[in-house]
Amino acid sequence: MPCLIQSPRFLLSHCLSPLPPNARAVFCGRLSHRSAAAALSSDAQTIASNQSSSCAPLPPPPSSEILSVRESLLSRRRTAAEIAEEYLDRLRRTEPQIRSFLHVSETVMREAEDLDRLVESGAELGPLAGVLIGVKDNICTVDMPSTGGSRILEGYRPAFDATAVRKLKEAGAIVIGKTNLDEFGMGSTTEGSGFQVTANPWDVSRVPGGSSGGSAAAVSARQCAVSLGSDTGGSVRQPASFCGVVGLKPTYGRISRFGLMSYASSLDVIGCFGSSIIDAAIILNAVAGHDRFDATSSMNEVPDYASCLISIDQFDSKPLKGLRIGMITETMGDGVDMGVVSSIKAAALHLEELGAVLTEVSLPSFSLGLPAYYILASSEASSNLSRYDGVRYGNQVAADELISLYGDSRAIGFGPEVKMRILMGTYALSAGYYEAYYKRAQQVRTLVRKSFKDALETNDILISPAAPSPAFRIGEKVNDPLAMYAGDIMTVNVNLAGVPALVVPCGFVEGGIVGLPVGLQMIGTSFSEEKLLRVGHIFEQTLQNHRFVPPLLA
Repeated sequence: MPCLIQSPRFLLSHCLSPLPPNARAVFCGRLSHRSAAAALSSDAQTIASNQSSSCAPLPPPPSSEILSVRESLLSRRRTAAEIAEEYLDRLRRTEPQIRSFLHVSETVMREAEDLDRLVESGAELGPLAGVLIGVKDNICTVDMPSTGGSRILEGYRPAFDATAVRKLKEAGAIVIGKTNLDEFGMGSTTEGSGFQVTANPWDVSRVPGGSSGGSAAAVSARQCAVSLGSDTGGSVRQPASFCGVVGLKPTYGRISRFGLMSYASSLDVIGCFGSSIIDAAIILNAVAGHDRFDATSSMNEVPDYASCLISIDQFDSKPLKGLRIGMITETMGDGVDMGVVSSIKAAALHLEELGAVLTEVSLPSFSLGLPAYYILASSEASSNLSRYDGVRYGNQVAADELISLYGDSRAIGFGPEVKMRILMGTYALSAGYYEAYYKRAQQVRTLVRKSFKDALETNDILISPAAPSPAFRIGEKVNDPLAMYAGDIMTVNVNLAGVPALVVPCGFVEGGIVGLPVGLQMIGTSFSEEKLLRVGHIFEQTLQNHRFVPPLLA
């Protein structure tokens, strides 16, 4: 068994004893007693039908914030109010430096006290009872503002919860607030917010990534236990890498988009952040599934992701034996920071030591994905954002004529990046250029899908960096949009193909006070989140010499 020098994660709560049986039962499903290697082999699809009926426990804390909260409540060691106050206190202390949140809920303590009364009465608790969750501000919440990071929606309060938010609340979660983002999700640094710039907890002079930078920074700084983000071209995975947290972008259609403000509808997905794989799996369990309000949501059965994770005490000496991993050649060449390349190669070597078979895989269409993505995303944005005209949606500017009302409302309400992408998309869709740009981009998208399909027929998963560099300094690329767009090259192809991807912290490069984190991206076939989470969990448990604790906390 690989030596475990220390846990790869840091838990801010107290050290925990093993969970009591009633706590484990909530997350414990039917787990195969076959080896981890069998569970991860190329015929992993057959495992579900061969599972044993006995129940194996999940790996115990300290790796899970969610299980920590649950154990505390069930054991009566701490109350929900005490847990909520701890997070709120940490948020108050760190928020002036990080600026992760655009709005903090005023009802957190009241909801926590209501939960404590349920605990006292002996009522059954939901699987996320007492867990404080941050929600990206382009995901609608009925009891808090939802601005999409844009001045045009400043003060807007939806009349409904997004389906993902509703499911979290039904599971007992408490929404602590709405996190900052690049306006309508258009950006890679969170500098494009209409309200404030979020900082990276590892070095407050650097960006947290984007567009879900607020959600990633909030989890990294333990201002909340987990958070929701959205991913159109890497907006969950790149900030997860920059902030040293786990980020999951699910298969398109795995989570309902109802209540997610549309940017590029054929690419948008809701994703999640956690400080551990277990937390990401539990959140995915809570929000995944078909939704009658979203015709693009999949009707595929949702497995119990959390119960499929294999504890370290069940490992054999080679827990990934037989797993075929392809390293994408095009992601390890020119333009990629050498420190990032070294970290990814070290992570790949670790996977080989765990028994995986590593090969290099070339995706010839990989470099074409970035321009195709920006044409398609901008084109869909120009259509989706036409609703914000000051009449149907958005704040209205007084004007004597209708055309002036539209123009002035949009000119004042939208930021420069949003305006530029609307113009780019409108141009690409115009009669004279539709076939030269939009149609050709769709053809490239087909090529990208095929290249992933072919590569994943001979490999169980693909790996690459999540970003070509670690977090860069605030303002460093704000005047160079092409350099900013190039930062998405590792992630956009996954959205074009509609497949899932998981980012797990794998190492550090020089920078900041103690170094800057690097994330390993794992890519699978459609609806293979279960396999990605298994591999990520084994990698996470056996990773040596790394503690992903921002110096702001440590």
